[in-house]
Amino acid sequence: MTEAAAEQHRTQTSDGGTEPLGTRRTTKRGGGDPATRGRTTIADGVVEKIAGLAARDVLGVHAMGSGLSRTFGAVRDRVPGGSKSVSRGVKAEVGEVQTALDLEIVVDYGVAIADVAQAVRENVIAAVERMTGLEVVEVNIAVSDVKLPDEEDEEPEPRIQ
Repeated sequence: MTEAAAEQHRTQTSDGGTEPLGTRRTTKRGGGDPATRGRTTIADGVVEKIAGLAARDVLGVHAMGSGLSRTFGAVRDRVPGGSKSVSRGVKAEVGEVQTALDLEIVVDYGVAIADVAQAVRENVIAAVERMTGLEVVEVNIAVSDVKLPDEEDEEPEPRIQ
């Protein structure tokens, strides 16, 4: 191919140079990293659910919430179409990059409360930070009751399964 023929097969570029005809140029759209092109907000309820599930996973946690909230929850759970509230006993305050949590738990009799509280704190922090990317600045735990071995559960099993 002669130089003149090759020149016919080239196209002008925006920077004044030439490139072969048919060459596909990638156009850079927007600026910067895609992660910086918008904002993600996470609702308090999302963090509360994550923390509630993580706290329930800890051995020695019998239930979440105060006696009154568990009683109302048991009634609500029995209503057709009702579902268990995984965020019962959890209150979250969510900012743009940080969150703080308050948990109310019931522990099983015989467990070391300080150890259970520490395990809950560690599990909740790990789950919330991993799933949301938020920094957990504090997890306050209030132990509202101890479940004795001979006590009946306030949430009896349904008659129909």
